[in-house]
Amino acid sequence: DAAEDVPTNMLEPLGKEVEIHCFVDANHAGDKVTRHSQTGILIFCNRAPILFLSKRQNLVETLTFGSEFTAMKQAIELIKSLRYKLRMFGIPIEGTANIYCDNEAVYKNVAIPSSVSSKKMHSISYHFCQEEVAAGIVRIAKEDKATNLADLFTNVLAKLKRDELLDRFMY
Repeated sequence: DAAEDVPTNMLEPLGKEVEIHCFVDANHAGDKVTRHSQTGILIFCNRAPILFLSKRQNLVETLTFGSEFTAMKQAIELIKSLRYKLRMFGIPIEGTANIYCDNEAVYKNVAIPSSVSSKKMHSISYHFCQEEVAAGIVRIAKEDKATNLADLFTNVLAKLKRDELLDRFMY
């Protein structure tokens, strides 16, 4: 019974459908002074990078799982707003948005609805993410750490690694 809220006053969709893909990552306690985590998100429409985000998280997380889950929730919120904006412009959207994350625990918790968290904040994020997956708004997939494009926005990378990731989508 979960479904996406589609605006009733949107324009008639015209043109080719757009696919949405998103890479998400978090650098747990990356700030050496405050130990805040860094969120990195890269969203594509078809093969064009549309939105990127590199932002320090507000709370200090004690586990990598928490910082990755916070980043996942933020990515889903951005995708929902992008889907709404595209629909209001009359751009048709092809199915579900794909989110690629490199944390296996987060992937399994969101993609396989069987576990619950004891922390209230993680539990709220978990249910939010689960609801969006059930509504068909997003699909979560595991991305290898070596090929996750969101690493560009969370970690200081060696030139060779940075160039390798940038070459995957820059022309």
